[in-house]
Amino acid sequence: MQAFMDKDFLLRNETAKTLYHDCAAKMPIIDYHCHVNPAEIMQNRRFENITQAWLGGDHYKWRLMRAMGVDERYITGDAPDREKFQMFAQTLPKCIGNPVYHWAHLELRRFFGCDLVINGENAQQIWELTGKKLQENTFSVRGLISTSNVQAIGTTDDPLDDLRWHKDLQDDPTSKVIISPTIRPDKAINIDKPGFVGYIAKLGELTGKKIAALDDLKRALLERIAFFGEMGCRASDHGLDYVVYRPADEQAVAAIFQKGLAGDPVSEVEAEFFKTDLMLFFGREFARLGWVMQLHYGALRNNNAAMFDRLGPDTGFDAISTRECSRGVAGFLNALETEGMLPKTILYSLNPGDNAMLVSVMGCFQGAGVAGKIQHGSAWWFNDTKPGMEQQLINLANLGVLGTFVGMLTDSRSFLSYTRHEYFRRILCNLLGEMAEAGEYPMDIEALGEIVQDISYRNAARYFGYEVLA
Repeated sequence: MQAFMDKDFLLRNETAKTLYHDCAAKMPIIDYHCHVNPAEIMQNRRFENITQAWLGGDHYKWRLMRAMGVDERYITGDAPDREKFQMFAQTLPKCIGNPVYHWAHLELRRFFGCDLVINGENAQQIWELTGKKLQENTFSVRGLISTSNVQAIGTTDDPLDDLRWHKDLQDDPTSKVIISPTIRPDKAINIDKPGFVGYIAKLGELTGKKIAALDDLKRALLERIAFFGEMGCRASDHGLDYVVYRPADEQAVAAIFQKGLAGDPVSEVEAEFFKTDLMLFFGREFARLGWVMQLHYGALRNNNAAMFDRLGPDTGFDAISTRECSRGVAGFLNALETEGMLPKTILYSLNPGDNAMLVSVMGCFQGAGVAGKIQHGSAWWFNDTKPGMEQQLINLANLGVLGTFVGMLTDSRSFLSYTRHEYFRRILCNLLGEMAEAGEYPMDIEALGEIVQDISYRNAARYFGYEVLA
């Protein structure tokens, strides 16, 4: 029987143990997509207690607590932090099989050196131990990043953002990690959603341009893209309900924009015409700049109307959408490829049933010059479980070239989430070890180790244009 979370956690064969301990564990981290706040990095925030570090903004944990019947006051409400942590500690023992159970214990061990198994009985002991540790210099935000061997971080930023914290970080000689903004222009695309008119007005004010026509919108967006480029941006991110490809002539799209700008309702088809035009516009520009285009789709958002009214978006009330998108994905990529303007692209679906489809479609659009130009993104959100990660890797291995994969990301708002890279690397090493020990790949540790290190770090560094340090 293997002990809980020992040094060989998730490593179930000897080859996996060698690959992880000798090859994967030491590699730096490129966290190319996350939602951490750059202001907290610049200001080198210190957390007062483990609740602030663990539970603030973490809808993964919130969902578990709600499932246990915990009152919202102890989740997002005004209960004291100590009481909130108690409720989480009492919830966790019931969460067998959930990745949060593993993540929480990895974070407790790696950052705090504590091997206690979290529960309601020892919550006070953990609260006191972590509270003392959080006062140490190495537990500031920058300390946590440094401890985690992070080379580069890609934040997620709206085109209206002034990126002041990115600028301050670039000018700060004590900041040793690359913090790159990632432009996320969803609000400029979502013509069918509330707030569109106000958002376009703010974009016009920021750029000093009156946005009265579609060309005006695109000129304003180009100005913001150029600004992001000056600030070190090397990627975009797009949160799409579904991937659409419904082209229309420019005149028709311009007329639809006028409707949206006037606050008139647009039909689903009209919205798809507009979104297709804008996404093609972005794709061409990112190809010209050499940026990576990330497409996240498949979330069924804000399903609990009462809680949305109370707490707003991104609070744990989203789910998996099963809307079929294969023709949209293929059509969109094909349109840009036909023009010779297909950028490096990473495709993420929240629906695990899309894995094989995405790998098969992306295989139609690979090309010379970039290994793995079109990527199947790492198992995302509801899929970043152990079996979810395994299935994503298996689909990519079966239908694509696993050795070109750009690997893991945190997609998190927490500075304690870097252990998710360790979690992924252990799962990766175990899978490759199983293949080798089953005679499905030569028992060549050097070749296997190179694949592990490429997926853990080097592929992402090359793909996003960072210096390869290891």
